[in-house]
Amino acid sequence: MSVLYISLLVLEVIFALGLILLVLLHAPKGDGLGGIGGSATLFSGKRGAEAGLDKVTWFFVFGFMFICVLLGFGFIVP
Repeated sequence: MSVLYISLLVLEVIFALGLILLVLLHAPKGDGLGGIGGSATLFSGKRGAEAGLDKVTWFFVFGFMFICVLLGFGFIVP
């Protein structure tokens, strides 16, 4: 196995674990199934910390997907 392939696998695991952690850190957006009765509230804006958390989460999503495409389609040979 090449060094690039192994390093991309390690980076993908780091992105995956980071993505799991970031998704769990997000605040719930609504009432879930409790909102069926009409009592759900909609949030009009995001706070500063939550907006930053969203940007970091999207960075991890795109990084994870990019590495998945590289490894999945065989652009990097083991």
